[in-house]
Amino acid sequence: MMQEFDPRRPTLRLVPRLLLGAASLAAIAVGFKLTTTETIAPAKPPLGAAEIAALQHAAFTQSEAQPGFARPESVPVKVLPGETLESAVQRAGVPRDEARQAVATLGEAMDTVHIKAGLAFDAAVARPRGERGPARLIGLSMRTGPANSITLSRTFDGAMRLREMEEKIRDEQTVARGEITGSLYESAARLGANSSMVVNMVKLFAHKVDFDRDLKPGDDFTMVFDRKITESGKTIETGDLEYAAIKGIQFYRFERTNGEVQYFDESGKNIKGFLLRTPVDGARMTSRFGMRRHPILGFNRMHQGIDFGAGSGTPVVAAGDGVVVEARRWGGYGNWLRIRHSGGFETGYAHLSRYGKGIKPGMRITQGQVIAYVGSTGASTGPHLHYEIWQHGKRVNPVGAKVPQGTVLAGAELAAFRAQKARIDRMVQGEADDAGETRKLAATEANAVKVAGLRR
Repeated sequence: MMQEFDPRRPTLRLVPRLLLGAASLAAIAVGFKLTTTETIAPAKPPLGAAEIAALQHAAFTQSEAQPGFARPESVPVKVLPGETLESAVQRAGVPRDEARQAVATLGEAMDTVHIKAGLAFDAAVARPRGERGPARLIGLSMRTGPANSITLSRTFDGAMRLREMEEKIRDEQTVARGEITGSLYESAARLGANSSMVVNMVKLFAHKVDFDRDLKPGDDFTMVFDRKITESGKTIETGDLEYAAIKGIQFYRFERTNGEVQYFDESGKNIKGFLLRTPVDGARMTSRFGMRRHPILGFNRMHQGIDFGAGSGTPVVAAGDGVVVEARRWGGYGNWLRIRHSGGFETGYAHLSRYGKGIKPGMRITQGQVIAYVGSTGASTGPHLHYEIWQHGKRVNPVGAKVPQGTVLAGAELAAFRAQKARIDRMVQGEADDAGETRKLAATEANAVKVAGLRR
């Protein structure tokens, strides 16, 4: 029998009431949680690399909220000589008033008047839908220092919001691998080594490597060096060269107990030989020591040195520590330079275009110091360096000359060197293993694509 409805009895609708009560409690709980979070929220930590990249990219993504405009295009701009910053911004394709507004906003964080040509920035420019009307500047990103950048982004009301960002800088040691293409100097520079580091590397290898005969295009070489790097991966400074290897020859940087920094081979022997084998970088040997037909006189004559072909003006470095004995004109040798070393050794350099700064008799020089520049003075058919080694007043073959070797570490210094060497070796081997796995994975993927193609 159906129960009759009695208007005098209140209706019990428990489910809706329970749901309403639960929702109220949940709202109170959420409110309490939000209030608590705002009360105890810690200070914001420094921006990470991903956050910095996101903020820089914000200028290019904000455009989606701009009605009537298409997605923005990134326009790279570089300030031209004699150009104002406002003109450069306008050259990105935006109206003058928007360029003026952007520069005025940038002026809150930087000097926008005294700018140098070559200053680069990226502008985010949105075109109106239908290509009718002027374009609009949506944002702008500019690096103002090695770890500093400024970003502009347009808000909903059309104003420009300015953000200044500073990245953290960390010190690290990096392993760089490459192949010889051109000279060792050029190849190492392409891997990020600065000029002083590359010069140091060339000097060290010059003790053991004949750059003309020993190095071939495609030869692998490895470097480990210090650098300062930002969170976004930009190298802002390179430091000491800790390790280098080529053609099976390795050397390691090590600071001795007396504070002197030297480079040693894997056994702890000082890699610095008494005399360099090649006193000019990137040169090729064009004539050897011994009897030959003289290119000018036309008859056989003893060639008492070796010749290196190199462009006029190429720096010539001292083969070893010593004192300048002669720096003068000497007959068919043209501009001639002679250096006296210890142990009865001397080296001579001929056909020079000019001498290095301050080079004169009596001046003490160090190994690897620039002493002159390649030329074609005297009896010469073209720019080259004629190089000689004298031992106790007699010329000897520079290629086979037996010269003294460097010092060898022992005791506590040797133990410290071995520990440092082991750490560097682990870094180099780990990088090599990673590179090998990457190549193996790439080869596997390539084979899989090939097989898939054959099965179609």
